[in-house]
Amino acid sequence: MKKMSKKQQKKGLVKDMLFLGITLAIAVVLLLMFPEKREPVISSSRGFFMEMILILPAVMILMGLFAVFVPNDVIVKYLGRSSGIKGIFLAILMGAFPTGPLYVAFPIAATLLKKGARISNIIAFLSAWACIKIPQELVELQFLGLKFMITRLLLTVVFVVIMGIAIEQIVLWSEKKNNKHEQTL
Repeated sequence: MKKMSKKQQKKGLVKDMLFLGITLAIAVVLLLMFPEKREPVISSSRGFFMEMILILPAVMILMGLFAVFVPNDVIVKYLGRSSGIKGIFLAILMGAFPTGPLYVAFPIAATLLKKGARISNIIAFLSAWACIKIPQELVELQFLGLKFMITRLLLTVVFVVIMGIAIEQIVLWSEKKNNKHEQTL
């Protein structure tokens, strides 16, 4: 993946601010139309905001440490282009151990991508974070049984691998197409 220029970053920030503005405008309109929902919406939003305020600073500090202390060549070796299927399974394992909300995984995935991790491994990491949790598997075992847990886990892993490889191919094809288009201009 290529690095973004300052102009692209500024354009991305403008898009983000526009999206935020539209979202807030829609929220205000809906709350004016349905005033009885105002208190639950505000209370729920406050709860989510407080959760993020408490978690994200720690995540950002850990990401800073990770970015500085883990060399790029280590990431490239274990999660990069030449990592093959072992890299995908390592990414799945990395995603299966942590507990916590999925939004914590996105800055980690972005840092891994910047350090040279393969797109399929990032998809596998994020999918595992969302779908495969060791504590979740134990609860699933207790309530739904061994056969159900193993079947769901195996199918999830198979489809996570397929999805990771497919998305990587789509992204690479898209980048190649964009590069050809830029060269003709």
